[in-house]
Amino acid sequence: MFSLLAFFLVLIFPKGPDTWHKSQELSEDGIPVIIKHLPDWKSVKDEAVLIKTKQELKEILGDRKVFEAFDFIAGAEAALATYPAGKLLIIEYNTPQLSIEADEQIKQKLSEVGDKKTLYRRIGNYNVFVFDVMDEKEAIALLDEVKYEKFVKWLGEDPFAREKIERAYGIFIGQMLLSTILAILLGLGTSAVLGVCVGMVVFHFREKQRKSWTKFSDAGGMVRLNLDELQEVSERKLLF
Repeated sequence: MFSLLAFFLVLIFPKGPDTWHKSQELSEDGIPVIIKHLPDWKSVKDEAVLIKTKQELKEILGDRKVFEAFDFIAGAEAALATYPAGKLLIIEYNTPQLSIEADEQIKQKLSEVGDKKTLYRRIGNYNVFVFDVMDEKEAIALLDEVKYEKFVKWLGEDPFAREKIERAYGIFIGQMLLSTILAILLGLGTSAVLGVCVGMVVFHFREKQRKSWTKFSDAGGMVRLNLDELQEVSERKLLF
């Protein structure tokens, strides 16, 4: 009777390899790629669990406050495995935007809860947790082993090549305009500083020269009568 009940429970809530066929991305040997990105995946693959919903996550790990910060949307999936350092959970979102949004909310929730038994890090499009941490150094080392190694390779012509070229051109033009504006502002600033410095030097020189005069005249270099005797007059006769 008990074994029959267990059989029906497995059918209703399948765990481990029984759920792998539901993964959106399977490798050639039928193992989900996210399972293979678990640290030392070959030793934990038989106990690793593929999770597709938050309800499945709660059934395995219990209802935790940090689960309120994210959801399994747009085909997100997760892999869970147990290590000596703690329970490692990798959540993969299909776009960087969803991963970044979840990352911000998760960090905020962890800060509010103050759960010191949970470590978290965003790695590529993976949002990675270590729950029930036994040793913090070992948990950090476990997080360091998680690598996001996915890349897109087109078999034919890249359909986004035009957009990439336009974006690169736009970035180049923007950088060039910014450099030009900065060069102009730098030139104007340098000219203003040099002008002020030269003006101060000339001002101090003339101020020193003026203070050395015993008499003052505002005639400058114009032809003038030497009534104040400021101009030296040659004794040599000008007419013969």
